[in-house]
Amino acid sequence: MTCHPVLEDHLSQLDLPRTAPTTFAELGLPANLVTALHRRGITAPFPIQTATVPDILEGQDVLGRGQTGSGKTLAFGLPALVRLSYGRTTPKRPRALVLVPTRELAMQVHEALEPYARVLGLEVRSVVGGMSFGKQIDGLRRGVDLLVATPGRLSDLIGQRACDLGDVSIAILDEADHMADMGFLPQVRKLLDQVRPGGQRLLFSATLDRDVDKLVRQYLSNPVTHSVAPSTAGFQEMDHHLISVSAVDKVDVVSEIASREGRTMFFVRTKHGADRLAKQLGQVGVRAGSLHGGKSQGQRTRTLNQFKEGAVPVLVATDVAARGIHVDDVGLVVHVDPPADPKDYLHRAGRTARAGESGTVLTLVLPHQRHEVDQMTRKAGVQPTRSSARPGDTGLASLIGARRPSGIAVLATPVDIQSRRRPHAGGPRRASTPGRR
Repeated sequence: MTCHPVLEDHLSQLDLPRTAPTTFAELGLPANLVTALHRRGITAPFPIQTATVPDILEGQDVLGRGQTGSGKTLAFGLPALVRLSYGRTTPKRPRALVLVPTRELAMQVHEALEPYARVLGLEVRSVVGGMSFGKQIDGLRRGVDLLVATPGRLSDLIGQRACDLGDVSIAILDEADHMADMGFLPQVRKLLDQVRPGGQRLLFSATLDRDVDKLVRQYLSNPVTHSVAPSTAGFQEMDHHLISVSAVDKVDVVSEIASREGRTMFFVRTKHGADRLAKQLGQVGVRAGSLHGGKSQGQRTRTLNQFKEGAVPVLVATDVAARGIHVDDVGLVVHVDPPADPKDYLHRAGRTARAGESGTVLTLVLPHQRHEVDQMTRKAGVQPTRSSARPGDTGLASLIGARRPSGIAVLATPVDIQSRRRPHAGGPRRASTPGRR
């Protein structure tokens, strides 16, 4: 399979390592960090880490591209932490900033880097929407070396004078193309204009179309460019299938797919559709959680953790989860509602076949959607296998292990029960909670 996102010429020139992967020590990381990596079973760097860590340690601006699951977070995070270990921070004034498009990605970047920051005696904090302003303000007052943030919440905190970016010497943009898709670049520019002039800038993006290239030209100074794999990487390990279904059969077919063994992600277009499908699956015996922007951050975090731990094997999500959710061992992605945009298809599909693993992507197609979906997959550069399915189909059973659900209702997922048990930790639910977004 192939795909071809639009790239600028300087990213099309691949910077492939010509030698076997080196060790983290040879990349220049200190012994205590290498030991901490080994304790977590990370003994050899991924290609993007091999390519970018030495340049970041030297203080150069870096423009990087690597497929999903390629190890980008440690690629920029580890050398940034090492550079921060030589200075001190003051209250409200972080010294490094990582801007990300979604709450989920912010939390996962935080979780990935916090253990290594602790080894170096540094503090990592995150500020995202949907969580308490008070706690985030208090954390900033206590001091933070590396701040992971979504643009909206960080802008709000700066507006309240709870944060000042004047000491930020390392500014990192992760998944810049997705920030452009979500309309965040005006806020990103305002934030970058506030960081210390002449500091280090790192930008990671799958594509440089539209405004991302302008961002590179405006804020990065003579960047070293690393593209460790072509844009088709990861998709070579995926099997893509278009499955024609009738409107009458669709829910039953989805239920049989959801009953398979292993982690499965279903993508739908709307928040209501996500909640409705999760409920329908629960009614036939499939434990499923829904994830979308209408849920509180606490609910989203608990649902995602249950999916990671296997307590909930099925996750039904809107496109809020297509980027920024990184869960290993997702063997199947299903487009219940086909995406309209080829980039959305690729982003959703990227939740499987991560870090060299294989995976399968199914798109369920109603009769009136065939022409639209054919155009979308062509633009995505994907050449799927085509078939049809009805409930009890042996072809789906052999392809992905689809099977008839038990029919014994699962009334609620653990997160649903917990959210209903105590509506408000401080007493009766209030009509509104000032300062929460």
